[in-house]
Amino acid sequence: MATQESDTGDASVGGGTRTYDIVVVGAGTSGCYAAATAAREGLDAVIIERKSEQEAGHIACGDALKGADKFPDSIPKSQIEPAFTNTVVDHGRFEIPSEDAVLDIPVPGELAVIDRWEYGRLLIEGAEKTGVEFHYDTVVKDVRQDETGRVTGVDAMRQGEPVTYEADVTIDAAGALSILQDNADLSDATFDTNVDYSQFSSGYREIIEVDEPVDWSDALVFKPTKRASGYLWYFPRTATEINVGLGFQMNEQPMQLVEDLKEDIENRPEFKNARVTDKLGAALPTRRPYDSAVAPGFLAVGDAAGHVNPTTGGGIAGAAYAGQYAAQEAIDAIGDGDLGEGALWEYNSRIMDHFGGRYAALDVYNIFTTAYDLDDLMALLAAMPGEQLAEALYEGSTDISLPLKVKTAIRTFGHWKTIYDLYQTKNLADRLLDHYEDYPDSPGGFEGWRADRDDLMDEIYETTGAEPKY
Repeated sequence: MATQESDTGDASVGGGTRTYDIVVVGAGTSGCYAAATAAREGLDAVIIERKSEQEAGHIACGDALKGADKFPDSIPKSQIEPAFTNTVVDHGRFEIPSEDAVLDIPVPGELAVIDRWEYGRLLIEGAEKTGVEFHYDTVVKDVRQDETGRVTGVDAMRQGEPVTYEADVTIDAAGALSILQDNADLSDATFDTNVDYSQFSSGYREIIEVDEPVDWSDALVFKPTKRASGYLWYFPRTATEINVGLGFQMNEQPMQLVEDLKEDIENRPEFKNARVTDKLGAALPTRRPYDSAVAPGFLAVGDAAGHVNPTTGGGIAGAAYAGQYAAQEAIDAIGDGDLGEGALWEYNSRIMDHFGGRYAALDVYNIFTTAYDLDDLMALLAAMPGEQLAEALYEGSTDISLPLKVKTAIRTFGHWKTIYDLYQTKNLADRLLDHYEDYPDSPGGFEGWRADRDDLMDEIYETTGAEPKY
């Protein structure tokens, strides 16, 4: 058990100083998998969560899960599978009103739509089974660092009382725009501090119930908003229970999320007499993964490290693996008695190899969309074959052959410059993906790798005409 220096002697009550091998901030996917991975190896791990025990796991999410067949063993898929409410979804459905078109695209890999709150509860239950300790109603106030700059834990308020959590390793799973990164001094580390609110999306979602089954219960439905910076989604948990939502990129003028979503719902006949059963909003990273998410004694995972597909907003499966990778590197570092940046570096390499490079390439297409008006983009979308579009959305690269270029050009007469720029952008995205495959295996090569990447990003901005994102 964790050691405790407290007058209360009761782990369920706040106050005093508590010492663990690993302290994880945030009880979401990445946090639970990180703590469970550590606990299974015999380490003392605690998750501190600002929400109450009843509200923990209640997170704004689209509920769509790509990679539903792939989860780490520390919390097995069988533990969370009861939250998978719709496993017949197998494709995306893009509604393009300006082109009077509906485009169905295949989605590679296993898909599911989940009950996110039930999933969150089952996730916490699974972590508890491994021996993880949970402290709810606990709000981080500051990050503790020693004279060398190594992170040594956090200061928090728990149930109204101050409490200090000391740990060999602190894992930041606190979500988008994490307070830990605001408060910690990471300037002497490689940790990515080039993070700004404009690289995130603001989203709002409701769960609605309808009287009759929708006729697209096997699809994830997307629809553009009136501005290129946002999109609507309709994801069926069941044929009569739908996750409906709206998001926009925060470098654009704010949208009236609630009202814009309400307007679209009211104009859809299948949602007549719809009843709202839950509503929630959140921020979501729609940017490339952090260049480095490690510092001495500190790692960031999931949304707190930009581990989200920037074109679709999907991130559950990736967050699970990020939590596992972070804990595994922390376990090794603790065992070796070296908590420095170099000892944790392999975590960065594993992220970039698994999905980080692919997400960085996908972000190039996000950048591309900011430079063109909505009509151009929708005409291009309507003309692209579904298979190539699916690859572009999920894999970061796709094959655009000469015959396909010609067919697309014919279908989008009047938008040829946009097509030409897209082909150039696609080539640059491929080069960026190749560059991420050469991610350095130690901090020593990091600055040179990043400088070369930034030179490539300058080419991307010049080609697309987009404002620099980073």
